[in-house]
Amino acid sequence: MPTPAASTRLSRLAVALTSLVLVLGVTACGGTAAPARTTGAGAGAAAAVPDRVEPLDGTPVPALPATVTSADGTRVTVASADRVVPLTGSLNEIVYTLGLGPKVVARDITATFEQAADLPVVTRGHEVSAESVLSLRPTLVLAETTSGPAEAIRQIRDAGIPLLVVAPAKSLDDVAKRTDAVAAALGVKDAGTRLGQRTAERIAAARKGLPTPGRSGKKPRVAFLYLRGTASVYLMGGSDSGAGSLLDAAGAVDTGPESGLGKDFTPITSEALAAAAPDAILVMSKGLESVGGVDGLVKIPGVAQTPAGMDRRVISIDDGVLLNYGPRTDQVLTSLINQLYGKAS
Repeated sequence: MPTPAASTRLSRLAVALTSLVLVLGVTACGGTAAPARTTGAGAGAAAAVPDRVEPLDGTPVPALPATVTSADGTRVTVASADRVVPLTGSLNEIVYTLGLGPKVVARDITATFEQAADLPVVTRGHEVSAESVLSLRPTLVLAETTSGPAEAIRQIRDAGIPLLVVAPAKSLDDVAKRTDAVAAALGVKDAGTRLGQRTAERIAAARKGLPTPGRSGKKPRVAFLYLRGTASVYLMGGSDSGAGSLLDAAGAVDTGPESGLGKDFTPITSEALAAAAPDAILVMSKGLESVGGVDGLVKIPGVAQTPAGMDRRVISIDDGVLLNYGPRTDQVLTSLINQLYGKAS
């Protein structure tokens, strides 16, 4: 998926790949939520578990109409939440977790969790099919600033459909903002507040799982790689990849920006990997599969010469949740910590 159609996020990742003129095909802590699925070969990797979201208890009753402001500055008035179309997997996840899953009538291809599996796909790789959306007679469409093309967004709005644009997630600080924005548009602000509190508590609990630093005080160095072997795409995350906030919360150093990569993603080179010298490599599970697993990963020029490659220390987290910065971020963080420090997941 990135975001491919990550991210899920994979919003910003899709934009990065477009800028590289690459055409890609996308695809626990606290409470009872299942941990993020992991398939890594590094220490602490866990077997796959059901990909499900955990809705809040009870079904909130939308207080509508509600008028909210989109990230693009457009004022949007929502009169009904009966037929909701989220155009990214992350936004779909938020709506479901707020308890309004039965109101959702479509999904982005990156919404891979079980509850949404049977919904029709109207967005692939953040490319929106306006005709498909309009055919479902939505009463509210939720998009991100990276959703497009612009003509499709305009066509939906010109048809009189309320369309809220939400800023894409970039860090842990965006989790509550996005939850609040979606909840306000759906007329369920109280549910948004409860979900925000639950998510914050679970993220805090996940961070308590960090081990005490050793005497050296050195943090593990982690390189985030985006891989699509079928398209010969091998990228290293930089300062705007979206992974930095997670790695920092896990007590690790994001080697991309630390070694001078200032963009979101940069083609991998042996020189860049040598400069990064990661102790571990973070990848999306489908990306790892696309290169033939860890055996294939270490064949990418430069990987085998890094400490991570020599130790075959790979952290793999499901594409659909890694960069979402949504209600399951605590599970992502827990999985990251478990695999990074060799705990049982």
